[in-house]
Amino acid sequence: MSKNDLYFMKKAFLEAKKAFNKNEVPIGAVLVKGGEILSRGHNLCETKQNATFHAEMVCINKASAKIKNFRLSDCVLYTTLEPCLMCAGALLLSRIKKIVYAASDLRHGAIESIYKVFENPHPIHTPILQKGPLAEESSALLKEFFKIQRRKKNES
Repeated sequence: MSKNDLYFMKKAFLEAKKAFNKNEVPIGAVLVKGGEILSRGHNLCETKQNATFHAEMVCINKASAKIKNFRLSDCVLYTTLEPCLMCAGALLLSRIKKIVYAASDLRHGAIESIYKVFENPHPIHTPILQKGPLAEESSALLKEFFKIQRRKKNES
């Protein structure tokens, strides 16, 4: 793990906190190109009432619009949770160079936990995968969020 990995994962974690404060599942991501943040995103599924507004998808869409190209081959994605199957597919098709994720997702993870999308080399592209920093902090934020959600549900 490099200093850059920690720096950019902290930025992704700040995005996760934004989601938390909006009553969204607290997952955040940043997309980096050449050492600069190209886009930032956090979950917006509740806000948009659209299941595809995951942090990674928000980042991909913002970055592609910004550079006017869906191919993000020189980019690194930092995300606070292991990408799901939908996001892993979008990352593959976007040709993201490297995916760095903090916490594993034992319910929906598509990198190592449930599905192993990149286990075999893909004919289009196979990204570099890296378990990154802040796994404990990211997991704790998610646990706190769902604890609050359960409490709200029980009170109503």
